[in-house]
Amino acid sequence: MSRSAAQQARRASFVLALLLVFAAPASGRDRAYDILPPGQFGGLPFSANSTDQIPLYEGLAPFHEHVSASTIASHFKPETITPTGPTTIEATGRPGLTIRRDSFGVPHITGKTRDDVSFGAGFVSAVDRGLLLRLGRAPARAAVAYAPGVDAFALVTDPSKKYIPSAEAERLVTSEQGAIMRAYGAKGRSMLHDLQVYADGVTAGFASQGADIHWTINDVLATTAFIGSIFGAGGGNEVDNARVLARFRQKLGKSRGLSAWRDVMEGNNPETPTTTSKRFPYGQPGRGPSRASRTIDPSSVSTVASPASRRVASNFQLISGRRSATHRPMIVGGPQLGYFYPEIVLEASLNGPGIHARGALVPGGGPYVLIGRTRDYAWTLTSASNDNVDQFLERFCRDTSHYVYRGHCRAMGTFDAGTINGKPLKFKTTVHGPVFGTVRSHGLSYAIAKRRSTYKQDGNSLAALRDMTLGRGRTVSGFYNSANEFGFTFNWGYASRKHIAYFSSGRLPRRAKGVDPLLPTLGSGRFDWRGFLSVGQHPHESDPRSGYFLQWNGKPAPGWTQGDDVQSYGSVQRVELFRGYGRRPTLERAVGVMNRASTQDLRIQQLWPVIRSVLRRHSAPDARTRQAIDLLNGWLRHGGSRIDSDLNGKIDDAGAAVMDHAWVRIADAVLRPRLGTDLLDVLASVETKDQAPYGRNGSSFAEGWYGYVDKDLRTLMTPRKVRGRFHLRYCGRGSRSRCGAALFGALRDAAAELASQQGPDPSKWRSDATLERIKFKPGLLSNSMRWVNRPTFQQVISFGKTP
Repeated sequence: MSRSAAQQARRASFVLALLLVFAAPASGRDRAYDILPPGQFGGLPFSANSTDQIPLYEGLAPFHEHVSASTIASHFKPETITPTGPTTIEATGRPGLTIRRDSFGVPHITGKTRDDVSFGAGFVSAVDRGLLLRLGRAPARAAVAYAPGVDAFALVTDPSKKYIPSAEAERLVTSEQGAIMRAYGAKGRSMLHDLQVYADGVTAGFASQGADIHWTINDVLATTAFIGSIFGAGGGNEVDNARVLARFRQKLGKSRGLSAWRDVMEGNNPETPTTTSKRFPYGQPGRGPSRASRTIDPSSVSTVASPASRRVASNFQLISGRRSATHRPMIVGGPQLGYFYPEIVLEASLNGPGIHARGALVPGGGPYVLIGRTRDYAWTLTSASNDNVDQFLERFCRDTSHYVYRGHCRAMGTFDAGTINGKPLKFKTTVHGPVFGTVRSHGLSYAIAKRRSTYKQDGNSLAALRDMTLGRGRTVSGFYNSANEFGFTFNWGYASRKHIAYFSSGRLPRRAKGVDPLLPTLGSGRFDWRGFLSVGQHPHESDPRSGYFLQWNGKPAPGWTQGDDVQSYGSVQRVELFRGYGRRPTLERAVGVMNRASTQDLRIQQLWPVIRSVLRRHSAPDARTRQAIDLLNGWLRHGGSRIDSDLNGKIDDAGAAVMDHAWVRIADAVLRPRLGTDLLDVLASVETKDQAPYGRNGSSFAEGWYGYVDKDLRTLMTPRKVRGRFHLRYCGRGSRSRCGAALFGALRDAAAELASQQGPDPSKWRSDATLERIKFKPGLLSNSMRWVNRPTFQQVISFGKTP
């Protein structure tokens, strides 16, 4: 063993022993842990803290639901606000500031003044994420500019694309400082002061590394917009939805096409699992075309390419004191930020006058905790996909540089956002926002403009993080009011010593009467937004009777309309894998439920029993198909896990191979009889057919026609038990015999394919686990992990009577 390896082994043994000391739950005291792979440090060359959290994170999966106190202690690290164990002091040159790093490299920042703390937060951001700050500084301006067809995140991860912002783009960022002042007054001035001190700390951190990089308030605001554009926006897909409607009508007829479109849009399915059971009505989806909401000629659509969809695998479990074994609230959860090196966030503990908090910070994005805890409460976020982006159709007049608004012919604006690889990045704008393309509707030509509610005021959302960091969340009402300041669309989970609470945030517009939020809105001015939702109109609740808030990027509340780019809020959602808590769950049980669900296949757990109920009325076509069905039944009995426990590169259970080869065939068999092959392809353009097993995001089961299959087959078998039945029948067009034959055909073809590829013995069939191993983008780090459907930064906290 090399000297460095031996040192790391001794360090790991010491840390494990320390963790085990903290594992035993002292009576009435907090238990708090977290994890952030690959590690705290995100620079080059690598350090011991670049990858030291990978073994902890990956090593939890094989425990399934069998999690003990020592398991938690050895697979998470203590989330203490003050450091424990050996520390090293980092020199900053600022007399009132002390930075102590623990064995995982997490900085514990202590300042005599709040300015010292803000400076320290900036300093460690440059030290631990300097590489990311360099790469993201310019692309963040593209996020502020809302440049059509530009994926700001791709500009960071693709070194072949060099973006240089323009002076106009920089002025747009500067204007957000004024927006903060107008929104918050004296608090806004205090925020800008904090951001300046923080920026000074970033500059000093770079200087300590020998780099002459001057960070500014504008850099902070641009970074905030960058994070919000990736994880905190929803909607803006109305023209694509209208194209699907037009295609459905062409193929199925006007009435039946509208009915099928309403079915697949899943605008407000009463069977969709929700975080709160309280009703919060918002939007009236599925009404169809009107004077306000337009149909289009599908062949006339010309738009710039939209950025690729982001990973959505964030989840949380909140368990109230009246339900938990400790009689105190618990929280297990966090955001799925993707797996990168450098990681998108860093961790820090902040201590100073009025500040005692720890959690994930946005590098370069200010001195406030994004997700974390104080001494008395904790909070976390999942992307909500609430509808804060709309597409408006602007009717051309005179030429394609003019449009009609409020009865007058207006000239479009032109925005110069800079250059990409030397090519000018300029685009047209209207009163509603940047122009993303053109389309024809009822024989007239229109520009497609996209309005985002947080445009030109992304920085305002920092107020929410400021208030939570400084202690405003000590009360549930303080938590609600803080979360409501977040213009980005997120689900907030909250736990304190006495309460759990939930809030779904976003600067969400009130739409004009007659607007179908699934379709593009006529931009004449008559149907413009009518203001924004108040705090009380957002989905929110505290201490529910059930004792739980469970969230996995799902629907917030009954009656709530999600962003028009989400068609996956159907009768099946992965949050249903969170089950088996028992009467009085412990923290270990909650972590076990999460860990079991992180490798479970949603299709075998939630959909196979429904499919099987149809098949039971028929006979298998041959022995091999019968064997395939037996493998699926066995996999279900064994828990339906997709884990590769021995790391041999194969998923353990043969049933996974059958499902992986059969699922797309099954989904097609259900929907094709009504839609036909061509409309299946049209549908797949707005709702991904399947993300598992070899999709772009691994087995995350965020979307995949699961609700379509479930609701239609249940309607076929027990129609009276189905709420909100589809307007049309799909599998076998309502015939059980034809549907059963089609499902058997899908399984027969899958089994035949497996036999031809892997041999005639079904017990030896396996899916390749290496194809969905987690790799850290953009490729600087060679390490990888076995697949788990789990948050990146994850907190595990059980509150006691005292800190």
